Amino acid sequence: MSNKKPFLVDAIIGNSKFLASLGRTGKMYRLWWPNIDLPQHVDAIRTGIQWAQSPVSWFDEETNGFTHETAYVAKTNILQVNARTEQQPVQVDSLHFAVPGEDIIVREYTFTNVSNQPASFSFIVHSSFLVSENNLYNTTMFNAAEDSLVHFRHKYYFALSSANVCTGYQSGINWDNVQHGELNGNNIDMKPDGALNWRINELAAGASVTIPVYITAGHDEESVLQQMRTAKSKTSAEWVQETTAYWHEFLAAAAPCPIDDNEISDLYDRSLLMFKLMSDEQTGSIIAAPEFDENFTRCGGYSYCWGRDAAFITTALDKAGLGALSDSFYAWTLSAQSPDGSWQQRHYHDGSLAPSWGLQIDEGSSILWGMWQHYLEKKDSDFAKQVWPAVEKGASFLMGFLDAESGLPKPSIDLWEEREASHTYSSAAVYGGLTAAASFAELAGKPELAAEWTAAAERISAAIKELCWNEEGGRFYRGVDLTVNAGKYEQALAAGSTGYVTESNKGYKKHVLDHDAVIDISLLGIAVPFGAVAADDESMRRTADAVEAALTVPGVGGIKRYEDDIYIGGNPWILTTLWLAHYRIQTGSIDEAKKLLKWAMDHRTETGLLPEQVDKNTGETAWVVPLTWSHAMFILTIFMLAEAEAK
Repeated sequence: MSNKKPFLVDAIIGNSKFLASLGRTGKMYRLWWPNIDLPQHVDAIRTGIQWAQSPVSWFDEETNGFTHETAYVAKTNILQVNARTEQQPVQVDSLHFAVPGEDIIVREYTFTNVSNQPASFSFIVHSSFLVSENNLYNTTMFNAAEDSLVHFRHKYYFALSSANVCTGYQSGINWDNVQHGELNGNNIDMKPDGALNWRINELAAGASVTIPVYITAGHDEESVLQQMRTAKSKTSAEWVQETTAYWHEFLAAAAPCPIDDNEISDLYDRSLLMFKLMSDEQTGSIIAAPEFDENFTRCGGYSYCWGRDAAFITTALDKAGLGALSDSFYAWTLSAQSPDGSWQQRHYHDGSLAPSWGLQIDEGSSILWGMWQHYLEKKDSDFAKQVWPAVEKGASFLMGFLDAESGLPKPSIDLWEEREASHTYSSAAVYGGLTAAASFAELAGKPELAAEWTAAAERISAAIKELCWNEEGGRFYRGVDLTVNAGKYEQALAAGSTGYVTESNKGYKKHVLDHDAVIDISLLGIAVPFGAVAADDESMRRTADAVEAALTVPGVGGIKRYEDDIYIGGNPWILTTLWLAHYRIQTGSIDEAKKLLKWAMDHRTETGLLPEQVDKNTGETAWVVPLTWSHAMFILTIFMLAEAEAK
């Protein structure tokens, strides 16, 4: 392809086995199957119209005068894209969705002649598959019996076809050649690209014609073609009807939106629908976001499962009546736990370790805390028994990770994955994890373990109040024992900080500052959700006020992560803004919380999804669409608001 894939996408479709990301023009950029995190198979799938001998006019581009209106069909994961241009007599309305329970994606294109003359043209689809994100050994072939283009590599097969018999095809056609629309009937080629076209002759003025394009998946040629036969066994209109009914039933089975407000209700529905697509059907793993930076050019990737994100997400799922997804997730955590009882930074859908840069002690702690939040929803004793062995191992690991002298957890990587210290937020998470584990121990008839873990948690709470309090700043330190490089260490000492140098493995020197005084939104986590210090404690009130004063972004508004944040330019985040809303609700400042909620809602994307970040200068979406954690914080905010106002 001539153009790079965008970092920002506009919509996702899927069915918990398929996951695809699309632009607002309907162009498909990525397609995952049979799991939602990997492998990814699509280079790009493009759609265009060709008039007579002219070059192809790609209507999934913001070119050729095409403008697009893009939105989800209400209460579904069906994406609708309307493409219009005054330069051509045909407008294109399309629907894009995955069929629940089938390995089928439907892309239905309706062409309407808006002129007063008959119109003749060809519809062309160019499909470029880099199966398993691999440039090597891809094959494209045309199966005449099924009128299908088939892309395959190893054990992954993808077929493209329509209920309408195609007029022309070519296996192995590069991007430059396809723009002329001349397909040569080549049957097979060891190349990743292919194309199909459909000729529409003399479409009457005012008339429409619908051509559905089906994409099916399988692990061999027969299974992918059998899925294609299934796709063709119904009209695309029937698939639309069935899929619409499925998503309506999914929402009807969930808890109703707790706040009677149309805008909140719409985002509530969209959040629940999105959660289902972010939950892997086969394993129960929940991903942070659909991958968009597969080459790790600007970040370390997002299409993984983080225990911390997922603990917030499952708590939101439980509130929203989607506890079955939480059940599946916590069953999955048992496969992801390391033999030593820890849960590492992040994992693939099968529980294996994903690319990592070190232990974050808050990950496993959050899972234990989340398990208890999940238990509190239904008080299911079978669930408590199921997770107890993992809880016992997890709590035992946490106990071994505590510093005997201070009572705080030893240094690990922070929740933003940027620095090593004994972070105050991470300490609060360990408090939450041990407190949760102690509650499970009581249920399991192990009062001595419950007492031991409770005592350790109480010592952490006391140590946070004593060792992590910054009296001079009137707020909590972000952490203690912060590892820095030698240059920063000397600089800090010259400015009046204190620290020490130790020897680590093989005699390497480690430079450690006693305190990390940077103001960080995660300090709110000490109280909300972990409760290591009460939310209404004076120390927490002063910390929250310091957070709001230091981290509110001038002009655009919203809350950034911490004072000297430079990631993607240092923008306000949706989840950080809603984290402050959580704290304000907890301490009775309802009006302030509502303003923060409104800011988050005002910064949804065109299709109603919540990003990770908002540009600090323009207020536009800046990074990651959608971020599952952002939607979770929204759900938690509205339930907290509803509960507070019901008192």
